[in-house]
Amino acid sequence: MDKRDKLNHPLYCITAEPYSCGRSTLVVVNNMIEAGARIIQYREKDKSGREKYADCLAIRQMTRDRGVTFIVNDDVDLALAVVADGVHIGQNDMPIEAVRALAGHAMIIGLSTHCPEQARDAVLRGADYIGVGPLFATATKKDAGAPVGLDYLDYVVRNIPVPHVAIGGIKRHNLDEVVRHGARCVALVTEIVGAPDVGVRVQEIRAFLERQI
Repeated sequence: MDKRDKLNHPLYCITAEPYSCGRSTLVVVNNMIEAGARIIQYREKDKSGREKYADCLAIRQMTRDRGVTFIVNDDVDLALAVVADGVHIGQNDMPIEAVRALAGHAMIIGLSTHCPEQARDAVLRGADYIGVGPLFATATKKDAGAPVGLDYLDYVVRNIPVPHVAIGGIKRHNLDEVVRHGARCVALVTEIVGAPDVGVRVQEIRAFLERQI
């Protein structure tokens, strides 16, 4: 499968154990996959390296067995160690050229962007996809910065040729607005991991997105 095909799904799920109502990351990921999630990003900021490695080994097995794309946030060494499908980096992380030199061309590299200049730069430097956000205010990511708003999503939809993931403060109540602005893939974090039933929430959101996108 071409690496771009691995991104061709409307829902991008991200782990966040502090918001998971006492459930472990592995339980949440299994529930996501059972409900039909096809992209999982591992993003756990507060765990030790050993804990992250153990989590990611288990998630790699789950995702490989069921044909799910597995992305590791920030840590290219961890992504390589568990043979993840990709790594997602931020503007202040290791430069994308250095990540590509380590990871090779088979690995998906995503880059968070917050303005048109960063989006254009990401394409020129070889990002396979970009994160677009935070669209709305969010407390999930401590260094997320101020909301960029839907105008930036409009720009990306019209002008940026690589796939994008709309992210940041997206909930069920504003999901329709995000989709109406052209988002082809969206990430909801606490709306999913904090749901009373993660699987049911994933199914509801997937069904909505598949009708609209």
